[in-house]
Amino acid sequence: MTAQALKSIFQIKVTLKGIKPPVWRRLLVPSTLKLSEFHTVLQLAMGWDDMHLHQFTVGRQHYGIPETDWPDDILNEHKYRVCNLLTAEDETLLYDYDFGDGWEHKIVLEKILPFEAEIKLPQCLKGKRACPPEDVGGPFGYLEYLEAIIDPLHPEHETLLEWRGRGFDAERFDVVQVNETLQGLCRD
Repeated sequence: MTAQALKSIFQIKVTLKGIKPPVWRRLLVPSTLKLSEFHTVLQLAMGWDDMHLHQFTVGRQHYGIPETDWPDDILNEHKYRVCNLLTAEDETLLYDYDFGDGWEHKIVLEKILPFEAEIKLPQCLKGKRACPPEDVGGPFGYLEYLEAIIDPLHPEHETLLEWRGRGFDAERFDVVQVNETLQGLCRD
């Protein structure tokens, strides 16, 4: 099935690369969502704090926020919609967040559904596991972080617990909480 010119609903799966077991979310978004808005949806659904740069990539083309002082080939995400990058089921794109830590998200267009006005969009259908804490050092740093917070004898145990708090649970994901947060983005 391919995207129609008219608005439809995209069911997408977002998986954080480099983490085992995987951290993922299944979302419903309008096909006409601007990439800049999609960035916000991804931040909220995954659990990031939107503290770092990001970009979308399809093939060799990058979409994000162009820097006027830093000319490059990045296209302005405010001028493109999700349906411009994903046009058929099973197509993928990459969403990179925090270039220093290198968090890569694989986004797959699972289904193209007919638009239904009564469905609140965006919406999270399901997900697994908590998003890693910001500035933890990417996939390898996250693994070290998890090892340190569960081992009271680890030399960094107390330091990391003081830095990020004691309440982090890598297995926790609350779809109701995510949808309550996403409701603020819903349009009438």
